[in-house]
Amino acid sequence: MTVEWRGKYLEVHRDGTWEYAARTRGIGAAVILALTEAREIVLVEQFRVPLGRPTIELPAGLIGDDTEGEAAAVSAARELHEETGFVAARFDDLGDYATSPGMTSETFRLFRAHGLTRDGAGGGVDGEDIAVHVVPVKDLGAWLDARRAEGRMIDSRLLVALALV
Repeated sequence: MTVEWRGKYLEVHRDGTWEYAARTRGIGAAVILALTEAREIVLVEQFRVPLGRPTIELPAGLIGDDTEGEAAAVSAARELHEETGFVAARFDDLGDYATSPGMTSETFRLFRAHGLTRDGAGGGVDGEDIAVHVVPVKDLGAWLDARRAEGRMIDSRLLVALALV
């Protein structure tokens, strides 16, 4: 395996005829399925440069991108609060998943957040410009269809969320 290109967060690898993207330092992501007591799902929307349009997603972030060795659950708690303003009483670790195994080695750890309270607006850190959506689970399918009709992209990890709620 050779590294063809390396940036701050990504590298492109070649292994024989196979080319794929990888996170630098082997870091993964924490993705959070957060449901309120009223059976609402907490989602985020942000512009994604590779797609050229806003994307509806579960809250998420890189594990240990600023603090090497950070525990995945600590990253999940930090990202949930930064992006959405919610704090969870506890997290269930639902395991590791591959994002797109045909083109990247990136994986994510899925957490389910319980006992949510909101103590901030969210929106992410400087420059992220994240919009927070709190959507009743019973309305989620129609809500996502409406966002798609408006030109938003829907992150495939929401399929996992739909299966779990």
